[in-house]
Amino acid sequence: MSSRQRKSKEKSELEDAFESATTSEEMRKAFKEMESAFGEKELGLACLKLGLKLDQEGEDPEQTLSFATRALNALDKEDDSNKPSFPVAMALQLMGSANYSLKKFNDSLGYLNRANRTLGRLEEEGYNVADIRPVLHAVQLELANVKTAMGRREEALENLRKCLEIKEMTLEKDSRELGKANRVLAEAYVAIALGKYDDAINTLKGVVQQTDKESETRALVFISMGKALCNQEKFSDAKRCLEIACGILDKKERVAPVDVAEAYSEISMQYETMNEFETAISLLKRTLALLEKLPQEQNSEGSVSARIGWLLLLTGKVSQAIPYLEGAAERLKDSFGPKHFGVGYIYNNLGAAYLELDRPQSAAQMFAVAKDIMDVALGPHHADSIESCQNLSKAYDAMKSYALAIQFQQQVVDAWESHGSSAHDELREAHRLLEELKKKARGTFSNDERTIRALPLPQTHPSARSSQADFV
Repeated sequence: MSSRQRKSKEKSELEDAFESATTSEEMRKAFKEMESAFGEKELGLACLKLGLKLDQEGEDPEQTLSFATRALNALDKEDDSNKPSFPVAMALQLMGSANYSLKKFNDSLGYLNRANRTLGRLEEEGYNVADIRPVLHAVQLELANVKTAMGRREEALENLRKCLEIKEMTLEKDSRELGKANRVLAEAYVAIALGKYDDAINTLKGVVQQTDKESETRALVFISMGKALCNQEKFSDAKRCLEIACGILDKKERVAPVDVAEAYSEISMQYETMNEFETAISLLKRTLALLEKLPQEQNSEGSVSARIGWLLLLTGKVSQAIPYLEGAAERLKDSFGPKHFGVGYIYNNLGAAYLELDRPQSAAQMFAVAKDIMDVALGPHHADSIESCQNLSKAYDAMKSYALAIQFQQQVVDAWESHGSSAHDELREAHRLLEELKKKARGTFSNDERTIRALPLPQTHPSARSSQADFV
């Protein structure tokens, strides 16, 4: 066998090893071996596949972006002609997704728009539509997410509508009616988002007639109707709709646990809006019971556990809140790492719980962890980071460790000063608390004033990464 043939065989074996890898770790290992035998241009598709795998797992957006960039550079150079390229479109979509995960929204929007244009040209030139549609669907969904994050809500809703139209095209003939019902349901979502509640309710009444009495779609219709009625403060009617939805979902727990968990979570938010906290907590406990049986939903389990803990804290059931918050912290650390901002919110709430139970030393430990995480994840001048620093100061105040309390309160003052005139009231309050601490330190002030603020997690549904895609 000649040297050339031997090299060709080695390359083929390396490619086979990469293609047969099933986990991201196996793929990384195989890719590392490929790097010594292949040029950067030849590695384009491998970079793309590995980047897509990492993006799917959602754990390392920086690494995803690195592989996406290498893939785009290699594939773009490979196709120097002006013709649209499907692999390039996929690489652009991956770049958009990775930048979105890193909160680089302008960069994400640019790559996704370019991917959208490339896919449009491919469709015009007769490329296989079955290949294009899944990627086009992902691009439209990510455009909706990016535009929502940038405050361009109405544009985002239009992208979501396109998602649904693409999904409807992929359905079998017998499922077309369901697809149409879902599209009308999406139009109702748009109306609710725009505050057109009467329009939404009228649309939803029409959808009810198109759905089976025991279907998940019917449950979604009643959840949406409940949301519209809740926004109109017609709480009795809203509760009736939500009760009907729960009755349908109760029978679906075994066959579609993730979808039902997501729906229960959405319903619980409506009950929160109506200040029906006991019902909201009960629904979240049902959600948690479903998710605990699904190992792949650990991150959703953590988020739901955190919400239960926060609501229990809010309703004065402090001792009951602590195990839920502790469990949430462990699950989210396992899923996203110890410095994820969500973990910071949970530690802040644990601190609030311990302080409520007159355990200021434990509270200070929790607030210190929360502050460290939020400073890294959100930046020290973010309002919630400042709040965690404020809480830490108050915990040291409760321990009569005035020197430390003053030190952290001064950091609060400095942070609010950086906001300028927009934080005038917050800065004035921070100065007032600082002066009180200085008086206490001098032994001339005895009033024990402390109001610790619990922070709710930013609201997300179970399976936030996948559930929206599954629906649309």
